[in-house]
Parts: sequence; structure tokens; C-alpha cells
Amino acid sequence: MAEGSLVRAIARTLLSLPPPILRLLSGGEALQLGGRTLDPRFQFLAAQAARGPSLTAMTPADARRAASQGQKIYGGRPEPGVAATPASIPAGDREIPVRVYRPQDQDPQAPAIVFAHFGGGVIGDLETCHAFCGVLARIARAPVISVDYRLAPEHRFPAGLEDVLAAYRHVRDHAGDYGAPAGRAVIGGDSMGGNFAAVVCQELRRAGEPQPDLQLLIYPCVDVASETASMTTYAEAFPLSRATMEWFIGHYMSPQDDPADPRLSPLREPDLSGLAPAAIVTAGFDPLVDQGEAYGRALQAAGVPVIYRCYDGLAHGFTAFTGAVPCADVACREIAGLVREGLEGRIARAAG
Repeated sequence: MAEGSLVRAIARTLLSLPPPILRLLSGGEALQLGGRTLDPRFQFLAAQAARGPSLTAMTPADARRAASQGQKIYGGRPEPGVAATPASIPAGDREIPVRVYRPQDQDPQAPAIVFAHFGGGVIGDLETCHAFCGVLARIARAPVISVDYRLAPEHRFPAGLEDVLAAYRHVRDHAGDYGAPAGRAVIGGDSMGGNFAAVVCQELRRAGEPQPDLQLLIYPCVDVASETASMTTYAEAFPLSRATMEWFIGHYMSPQDDPADPRLSPLREPDLSGLAPAAIVTAGFDPLVDQGEAYGRALQAAGVPVIYRCYDGLAHGFTAFTGAVPCADVACREIAGLVREGLEGRIARAAG
């Protein structure tokens, strides 16, 4: 057995232990903060991570390698019935790498979904949300285009955002290439990818372009200078702590960038009217949980239809833990179901 496969097997064996034993191995007591109780598997992973080097002590290159190794250990397996193929999208004089997920029973009336992975704008690639994109494609019965956008600090703000916006426009304008209806698409992402998705909707409105059918924001970062209560309550959370968030933003932003710029902090946009219907999902043990909830309230106050759901016992980044944390896998399938329900409503209205 290869070393990576052995590590994965050992990790999954440990995580399959009964919750009381996992709690015992993690310090003996259930971890409760802010009225929430952390899933025992995430608590075990957090306890193990505390014994190793912090991401904040790493270079971006080392952090990317560490994240890639973790994805191989904890990520879910490819979704059956979904074909994943490499592709690229033209962007001026270069190409943006993407991966296209097509389900066997794709609904020809379902719009394509453009998805941006998490990673603070600094780490992550097409493998980061590979399992989740497959789940999303199969359950939503829609093509999913995962975007390998440029990363900081080599390419600071707004490079990654510009890649996701360019990818969205291309997919919308060439939807037929993906077996989807012309001129329509969905934008989605998690964490910084959720930031990009929210900003894309605002940028399209500024440009006078049609809104996406839906915006899917999973534990989104929508205020890079947030001082909400969750930033303190879950300051030491795993895998995203307040210090880690600051490390990400320090690499992503340039010194001259204004944190209040809505392209960095879409929650600070004063007018949110006319934006796409939103499905917003947060994790309870997450410094960003208050941000996602606040953005949902702000959208609703502006007249935007919003579905909001918080998975209290899960932690930030749970889309990448579907192979090791059963509750994370269940959550991801429920999220994909929410997207399908939202699209069915849009499809029905378009047909009527």
C-alpha cells in the first residue's frame, strides 16, 4: 500500500471510532462554544492539528502542499455517474483552467453552475472541492464548472475575482457547450469562493448585465475586516482560526487596498437590491458564521429571496471533509438538494 493510501486508511479508521472514544482522545469533553457543540470527528481533527505546525507559520507554497495532502486524506471519493473532464476558458491572452462535471442524467433545462473553491485566495486548486462539485452536479442535475483561478500573493486582489467573473461570463454566453440553456448560469463558491460569487453578482449589476439564476454562498467571507462576535468566539477554531484568516487576507490584499471596497467586502455594498436569489450556508464553528448570516439578512432586507441554513456542529471548510466526516457529506448533499430545488422553481417559471 502506498504511503498516502496508508495514511488515509489509518485516518479513516480512527475517525470511524465511536464518538465517546473520539471525545476521549480529544481531551475528554465535548467542545461547546457559543451554544454549539462541535461534531466529534471535527473535534478529533482539531486536536490532532493543534499538535502540528500552524498554517500561519508556513509559506504560501508550503501551505498549498499541506492543504493538498489533507484533501487526499479527508476528501470524498468521486461521485458515481458524473464525468469530470479538464478544460479551459479564454481570458484575453491566456487560458483559465477549469474542470467540467457532467451528470449522466443532466437536465437540459438546468443552467450551468460556475463554482469557485475555498482557500482564502491563497491556497486550493481543482482538487479542493472535487468531491463536492461531483455531488452538486449529480444532485442538481446540472453541469458544474470548477474554476482554477489565480492565487495570491503571486496574483493579489482582484486577479482571482477577475478570473471567476470571466469564467462566469464565458459559461453564461457559451452555455450550449455544456448542454445548458443559453444565456443563463448559476454562480457559487465556498469561503473566499463565496466572496467571489457574491461580488460577481454585484459586478454584473454594476455592468447592467442579467443576474445569475442563483448565487450559492457556502460559509462565505463577505467582510475582510469583520469584527463580529464569531470572530472572537471561534477565534481558535479548526481549520479556520482568526489568525489564519488574517494570514490569508495579508497575502490576498495589497497594502493600498481598502477593506471596505465592496469587491473585497460585499457585505459593505450599501445597495443590495436586484441581486440574484441566494442560498447561503454557514458552519457553526467558524469565525465567519456571523458574516454569512448578516449577508443573508441584508439581502432579505433589500428584497432578495434568501434561503439560509447553518450547520451548527460543523466547521469551516466542511466541503473538503466529506470522506472523513459523515455529517459533512450529508450537509453537502443537502446543499446540492437546495440548489436543485431552487433551479426547479426557476425552470418551472421559465417554462410557464
